[in-house]
Amino acid sequence: MPVPSAPFKKALARLSDKEKEALLLRAVRRDAELYDTFSFELLPDVTLASVYEASADRIHELFNVAVTGRLLNRSLVKALRGANQEAGRARRVTKSKQLEVDLGMYTLRLIFDNYTGQFDSVYQGFYVTTARLAVRLTQLIVKHLHEDLWLEYKSELDDFLTQLHGRKKSRELKFDLPRELELPA
Repeated sequence: MPVPSAPFKKALARLSDKEKEALLLRAVRRDAELYDTFSFELLPDVTLASVYEASADRIHELFNVAVTGRLLNRSLVKALRGANQEAGRARRVTKSKQLEVDLGMYTLRLIFDNYTGQFDSVYQGFYVTTARLAVRLTQLIVKHLHEDLWLEYKSELDDFLTQLHGRKKSRELKFDLPRELELPA
């Protein structure tokens, strides 16, 4: 995205309030993420909790649609990628890394409650993508969240990692899958 130049800023400052409003409305009609960002920043009823609920509903719907697909493993991989994109979108809208972690944990709960049978499939895509999400969450938690929040996620994430290690496919991964969420001393 280009950095606004000085002449652009001056031209924008010369616009009347009505012209600025028209320009802003035209911009948010074209970009849904921009609309969501402005909604979050300007509307009092759009909170972190409401953004979480809306994103969790979209993630749940992605997995519901995946179940109706012909090739379940491939559909689940596609749904998991969509869930990761939705979590990233929610983070960009709210600027909250904890929201991204919460949505990632929600996705893992959804997977481990409903779709672990697909880990034993001949196709490795869904297992590998789930393991990558677990690794990403371990990194996000330690790097971006406050130390007080680490313990909140540790037991549940350790359980997911243990279940992933319990599968024979864990030995075939091309990346390091931690056995537990390692907290720095």
